[in-house]
Amino acid sequence: MSTWQNDDMRRISAWAAIFAIPTTVAGVYGMNFEHMPELGWRFGYPLAVWLMAVPSGLLCRAFRRNDWL
Repeated sequence: MSTWQNDDMRRISAWAAIFAIPTTVAGVYGMNFEHMPELGWRFGYPLAVWLMAVPSGLLCRAFRRNDWL
């Protein structure tokens, strides 16, 4: 029973870490600052999406490699 609960907690913790990155980036962009340099830059939105997708994907890959997911 204890091993089963430990495995569940690993999975829950891994998913929480993966979703923390997009939540943080979206939270900063959701503040609606008036003078954000990315707003006037053509690649601002793609960079924000990249900052959410790539680190989350790397975390997912690392957790799968260590059998957490």
